[in-house]
Amino acid sequence: MKLLRIALGQVSPRLGDVSENVRKHIDFATSAKEKGAHVVVFPELGLTGYQLRDLAFHVARPLNHPDITSLIDASKALDIDMVFSFVEQTPAYRFCVSSVYATKGTIAHVHRKIYPPTYGLFEEGRQFSKGDAIDSFSLGDHRAGMMICEDAWHPSVPYLLSVSGVDVMYVPAAGPGRALSGDPHSGSQMFWNRMLRTYAQLYTSFMVFVNRVGFEDGVFFFGHSFVASPTGEFIGGSESHDECLTTVDIDLEIVRKERYRSPFLRDEDIYLTERTLSRIIREGRTW
Repeated sequence: MKLLRIALGQVSPRLGDVSENVRKHIDFATSAKEKGAHVVVFPELGLTGYQLRDLAFHVARPLNHPDITSLIDASKALDIDMVFSFVEQTPAYRFCVSSVYATKGTIAHVHRKIYPPTYGLFEEGRQFSKGDAIDSFSLGDHRAGMMICEDAWHPSVPYLLSVSGVDVMYVPAAGPGRALSGDPHSGSQMFWNRMLRTYAQLYTSFMVFVNRVGFEDGVFFFGHSFVASPTGEFIGGSESHDECLTTVDIDLEIVRKERYRSPFLRDEDIYLTERTLSRIIREGRTW
């Protein structure tokens, strides 16, 4: 295990301008490398902007598109791992909200958003297909996993990542600022903080939340990216609603210590979970 310096690339993408957003990602990655970061993480749909609607078709990119490969290549040229998100056009012409983990000029993992929301102000289900896989991936001395925004609001996703052996969960997001009835304690920013700190402690994993900033079509994205420790503590992040690059150092040794101290994952019976879910499905007692 080792110390890992993570750069939180809190950006405000230009809606529909993939080339400009690629340039900004490379600029931020260059600055992150100068700060000694090992990995730089960008928000959900950082290459395209969020309120796409009919633009989604035009900004969609396959994994071998030059806009995408330029960032993958930059992970080798700059010697820094990169997590970035865009509208992916799959070989079967499915259009997904995807996030890529690029390292040393290769793709270590692609996560396609499992739960594109279509409620309230969200319209993702009208444009995007659902992802169909949840898995961790190896980065040498540790394992990582990814969730994209709404995925994290479904407890099954971090649970499945945890039992697949992750040490670090990356959560790119495009979280709008919302509060219920003006109550600051019910706002989405507070909810994200409480939720991911709880996951971090329950699953004894680091949670890396990188949220976008800026306005699009009247929607405000609140930023405030942060990292939570396996102890459930906030260990660093941005206190800003503006574009910024913040580095947070994580000690992966904490994962080992917390998993020795806390029995949550050690005692988890995934076979009981499988049997129970199978029975519920057979009996038709699903939502």
